[in-house]
Amino acid sequence: MKNEKTERTPINQIENHIGEEIKISGFVQTIRNQGKIKFLIIRDVSGTIQTVASDLPKEETDLIDSLSMESVVEIIGTAKKEAQAPGGVEISIRKISVLSEAETPLPIPVVNKAGEEVDPQKRLDWRWLDLRKPSNTLIFKVWTLMEQSFREYLIANNFIEIHSPKLMSSPSETGAELFEVKYFDRKAYLAQSPQFYKQMAMASGFEKVFEVGPVFRADPSFTSRHATEFTGYDLEFSYIESHQDVMNLEQNLIRYIIEKIKEKYGEDIKKYFNRELTIPEIPFPQITMEEAKEILKKLKVPSEKEGDFSPEEERAVSDYIKKEENHEFVFVTEYPADARPFYHMRLDDNPKLTKSFDLLWDGLEITTGAQREHRYDILVKQAKEKGMSLEPIQFYLNFFRYGCPPHGGLGVGPARMMMKMLNLANIREATYLYRGVKRLEP
Repeated sequence: MKNEKTERTPINQIENHIGEEIKISGFVQTIRNQGKIKFLIIRDVSGTIQTVASDLPKEETDLIDSLSMESVVEIIGTAKKEAQAPGGVEISIRKISVLSEAETPLPIPVVNKAGEEVDPQKRLDWRWLDLRKPSNTLIFKVWTLMEQSFREYLIANNFIEIHSPKLMSSPSETGAELFEVKYFDRKAYLAQSPQFYKQMAMASGFEKVFEVGPVFRADPSFTSRHATEFTGYDLEFSYIESHQDVMNLEQNLIRYIIEKIKEKYGEDIKKYFNRELTIPEIPFPQITMEEAKEILKKLKVPSEKEGDFSPEEERAVSDYIKKEENHEFVFVTEYPADARPFYHMRLDDNPKLTKSFDLLWDGLEITTGAQREHRYDILVKQAKEKGMSLEPIQFYLNFFRYGCPPHGGLGVGPARMMMKMLNLANIREATYLYRGVKRLEP
């Protein structure tokens, strides 16, 4: 008698069990009925496999005939080589059972037919079905390795992981783009970044910290690069000489991440996204904001703001660097003080400029970083220059009253990194469940 409690075999492991009876479970992706022979393509998180049914009892045959696309089934059968099957392997079905029946018709297709397009908003409405596509599953496999690599590199370099609060009594940035919430008998704000608390860790003597956590921005943007809630990667470390130390750490960190992803998923990324991942050379190119604006002027690209870039300018700067230096990355440094937060340290020889940077990857800003001002009196002075009231941020200013090492850090947008790694046109594609101005569901 056969043992029906066979351990489930992931589809990508089937070729290791040729000639054996195995059990698989997954979604019914394709049904092809050729009379007495019936073919089912089954999909699990690891891949797809062709299964074939012939000479089965009527009960089993009737069940296959009644199957709906995307139903979840369990199949027991023999794995065998088959040159005509996709991947050269198939399963000859002995027994099939339905674990969960899918309603018909599907609200959106899981496997798109050639030339078929579905409205992006409808896809977001039915996101859990959209995520069944192997290409979408790959996005989050890559994200998992990106995050693992981010942690690996920093932990290997003696960074400590922290988790800062997301409810704050005062803004963590300049006061704009805030979500205000009722907090018992007072107001609270959702954190725009862990900035203040990363710096508190420097004052606590932790020396090196990082955080992976949610970030909230009440930004009324409808662009391909903005969201109201997203995951942020942040780090901060002490005893730096300047923002150059922060940039040096980041370029090595990013290279490490890309190496790991290319090694494991490079072929899959090429297959599904037509993107050949390039491991970046170190050092990354650098230009100052002033130099960038001069380049843009020569290229006749209009400038909207003196101390910042429009999306068009970001793309033009990256295109210029790619052409001149054959590099996908470029650090833009020395942003004007009036375009940066009060806690960014100023240049010694020009206090109108900051020891700060953005990192552009192929036309998209993925990072903002800086050396922070750690001297209490100068912090107070710079906050006043920005017209800020000191009372709401006094708890933050207190971090610097009893000794604090010179330090700097950065914040990275991992969803934007995914956009660049996988050639995604929109941050919604790189986000598990997107939150925007008009989207709070599912």
